[in-house]
Amino acid sequence: MAIDSSFDIVCKIELQSVKNAIQQTMKEILQRFDFKGTKSEISLDVHTIIILSEDDCRLKSIIEILKTRLIKCGISLKALDFGRIESAAQGMVRQKINLQQGIPIENARKIVKIIKQTKLRVQAQIQKDQVRVSGKKKDDLQAIMTLLKEKKPDIEMQFVNFR
Repeated sequence: MAIDSSFDIVCKIELQSVKNAIQQTMKEILQRFDFKGTKSEISLDVHTIIILSEDDCRLKSIIEILKTRLIKCGISLKALDFGRIESAAQGMVRQKINLQQGIPIENARKIVKIIKQTKLRVQAQIQKDQVRVSGKKKDDLQAIMTLLKEKKPDIEMQFVNFR
């Protein structure tokens, strides 16, 4: 009798790494000549990064610094959902960046569809904000992991609980 194997496809961002990236970004902003005497701020509110600056140009510079720092901390930029730039108080501009935690339902459906198209003997089920893939052969499950890495959906994902 064969024992079913399975793994979960999830999206979990290490918030401590995000906090570190934000702190490093603020340090760099405070040291840079082009930011001397200006008001710029970056903060983390639960799963949202909020950036405030005096103008669009500085805001975009902060975002570029932040992206570099996030990559160095091991956070994929696919896990970021950039909101639109909006006006804030005192002539400042603000942009919110949502951090993806969990796999959104529409992306989970795309993943399941990709898996079903392989014709491998595996099952994929959406469970809240993750997708569980199970099958009798570990080789099939590893083939699914490889395929999903190659297809590179527009979201960040990790494979966990491989049994």
